Amino acid sequence: MASQVQHSPKVVRLVNFTARWLLGNGSGLVRLDAKTLMDKACQRTGLDDFGDDSFRRPLGVLLQSLETEAQLSFIGRLGVQSDLQRTLGNRLRLVRDRRRYPEIAGEVIRRPLFITGLPRSGTTFLHALLAEDPAHRAPRVWEVMFPCPPPERALYDSDPRIALTEKQLMFMDILMPDFKTVHLIHARLPQECIAITSHDFRSHVFESMYCVPAYRTWYDHQDKRPAYEFHRRFLQHLQWHCPGDRWVLKAPSHLLALEALLQVYPDAAIVLTHRDPLKILPSCASFTEVLRSAFTAHIDKKSLALEVRDRWVEGAGLAVKYRQMEGPLQKQLLDVHYLDLVRDPMAAVRRIYEHFDLELTEAAELAMQQFLLENPKGKGGEHRYFLEEFGLNREAERRRFQFYLDFFGVEPEV
Repeated sequence: MASQVQHSPKVVRLVNFTARWLLGNGSGLVRLDAKTLMDKACQRTGLDDFGDDSFRRPLGVLLQSLETEAQLSFIGRLGVQSDLQRTLGNRLRLVRDRRRYPEIAGEVIRRPLFITGLPRSGTTFLHALLAEDPAHRAPRVWEVMFPCPPPERALYDSDPRIALTEKQLMFMDILMPDFKTVHLIHARLPQECIAITSHDFRSHVFESMYCVPAYRTWYDHQDKRPAYEFHRRFLQHLQWHCPGDRWVLKAPSHLLALEALLQVYPDAAIVLTHRDPLKILPSCASFTEVLRSAFTAHIDKKSLALEVRDRWVEGAGLAVKYRQMEGPLQKQLLDVHYLDLVRDPMAAVRRIYEHFDLELTEAAELAMQQFLLENPKGKGGEHRYFLEEFGLNREAERRRFQFYLDFFGVEPEV
């Protein structure tokens, strides 16, 4: 079920068509080899210390997969090149700042709250809602895109990097005009952790944005702990001059690496969100299609859907596995159902605070209620998607996920 991507604007498709006719895949003009990318990052920053070499192998596997499997368009190659140079530049600056300010390494990440679960199950909404608590610290889009120098509390709401991020996001609007209907993003909004781990090139972000099955298979067999150790160093950097009482963090991909997460954050509080997989699958497949459409001219919708399906059958199995474990882990986990969350968000919030023995102050509750008023469901537009358009059979997928539905008592959605 290969299909020509139509999510990109006509002008983008025209540029890709012209470049393909003149330049082939553009590999001669837009280089995606590690040495070229790293050299350009060094030239732009005036730095040359990337820290330890552990990132080189994941970067190499990713680049090989991008070249041989992702079918990047010309604009896609430009986008990938720009983004990888940005993350490599950030890495150089992070190493410089830690050497310049060794006290950053002494920052303590105390009892962070993680939100995870199957994608499209309310994790983004819940993350944004909990981030309204003045006591909470959530990584914002702008400071994840441009983390250096470490943010300062006095300038946090007026940092010039906010405007720079908005300009960057304008390009995303051009490449992916449908994106804002599937995922609300703004420079000041909370960002999910997957964007942090992309700086270490050991991250599930890449399989969402590109068709890179070889990289995905390779990373599935790697120890995830180094990625979370980098994640912790990144949070130390952000909180050095801009702390909060606790971090509130979010990514569905944490579900795929919960053991590694708990090795690095043994005192973490973890919220597991749950939703009917028959709503999740087409929504996640559609979201992935929108993401990838910016970088490739052709997408096989059936293959994409099977890729998404297999990944989150795995995720559903892990959610059950973690809940079946005996011991103190069970007190660190709390299940929140999507339908309960959307029916009464504040009731779900109170459950979370009560379970983890957190104080829900009047200021926090008022801020959350204001957020709900200003961000009604569907604010970014209506996202339409259907299981059948991706070649999946409703009854077969229901049977495939029945174990998850039964174990967690997930209510089917009409």
